[in-house]
Amino acid sequence: MDHQERTAVPDSATRRFLTGAGAVTAGSMLANIAAYLLHLPASRWLGPEGYGAFAALLSAQLLVAVPSLALQAVVARELVRGVSSEALQSLGRRVALLVAIVAALAVVPVSLLLDTPVLATAAALVPGPVLCLLATEQGLLQGAERFRALGAVLALAGAGKVVPAVGVLAAGGGVGTALAAGAVGVAAAWLLAGRIVAAGSSVADSAGSSDSSAYLGREAGPSAPGPSAPGVSSPGVAAVLAAGQVQLVMMALTSVDLLLARALLSPEDAGRYALGAVAAKAAFWLPQAVGTVLYPRMADPAGHRGAVRSAVGVLLGIGAVVVLGAAVAAPLVPVLVGADYQPVAGLLWAFAALGVVLSVLQAFLLATIATNRTVEAGIAWCGLVLTAVVVWFAPRDVTGVLGATLVVVVVTTVVAGWRALRVRPA
Repeated sequence: MDHQERTAVPDSATRRFLTGAGAVTAGSMLANIAAYLLHLPASRWLGPEGYGAFAALLSAQLLVAVPSLALQAVVARELVRGVSSEALQSLGRRVALLVAIVAALAVVPVSLLLDTPVLATAAALVPGPVLCLLATEQGLLQGAERFRALGAVLALAGAGKVVPAVGVLAAGGGVGTALAAGAVGVAAAWLLAGRIVAAGSSVADSAGSSDSSAYLGREAGPSAPGPSAPGVSSPGVAAVLAAGQVQLVMMALTSVDLLLARALLSPEDAGRYALGAVAAKAAFWLPQAVGTVLYPRMADPAGHRGAVRSAVGVLLGIGAVVVLGAAVAAPLVPVLVGADYQPVAGLLWAFAALGVVLSVLQAFLLATIATNRTVEAGIAWCGLVLTAVVVWFAPRDVTGVLGATLVVVVVTTVVAGWRALRVRPA
């Protein structure tokens, strides 16, 4: 191979990575923007009382969505390892059934807890099992590295949840009707996703898979039902539950400081901390596509360590830009949101740094799911408890809470990274 051929390979691999990451980022951003935009008409058309119930039920809906996040990761991992898509779709149906049972049992307790109508609460929890079925299709696309198709499905899912709900609200519908319309939209997105997965043998989709396969240096996982590879056993619901606790601790780590600030600080400082936390959330969510695109390589024994290192390198590179941007934009804070938030403007870069470190920690936790060693998420659970303890004894101001959280999260990330780089998939 001459010099020109040798340099063409990494250039081509970089283009494929950027194309996949760009497609997933675009789909995720459209879904997230749609989710945020839903709150604008809802707050205006439902009024304070109705919107309060609507927002509370949407938060409850996030809890029943946790199993779907874990399911997608497990499906993608097992597809890479040679389990047939037919077996993985069967797993998705079993998990969906379990979530349906739990959601049905939770309707009345959640209704009493949130003081919301039973039918509206049921409409909020109904999408739980459907999201699991949708996540199965997304996992099949992710495991096969069909990232352009995955990006399209993510956008469809976001639109399916939001557009029907907004239409119902515009027509004068209430909380329960709007949530029911969103559930129908999610079901429609799942049906469309199934068609996209089934069309994996088409010329356009197979071209996308081939590109990704070349990037990974191996054949992409199957995109249509077929027999599992010899000696490969199909995963059970327990594997999804194990991955679910990893997703759960990550969600908790991204919110614990804000909850503690609300409890420990004065109302004014808690509000300032909440504004700074927006920068942390943005820095955390912005590079989500990096982990999604590199996850199949993490599940491949031959590429695990390289994929983890690549993910961390890209995340730190993006993070450096985000932190610098936050520092540059800091003087605009009082201009945009008022002088009351001036004290937090100088800390905006530190909030962004916290989000960056959390994104790296998430990459390491994804690696534990990819290696099927989710017990190592105990490191993150210990970090969560330690964060609460350290913040409790930290100075009761914005700087104290932020500094304590950042220190503990950095230590947790270093330990998790050390473990992730030592372990290879079985």
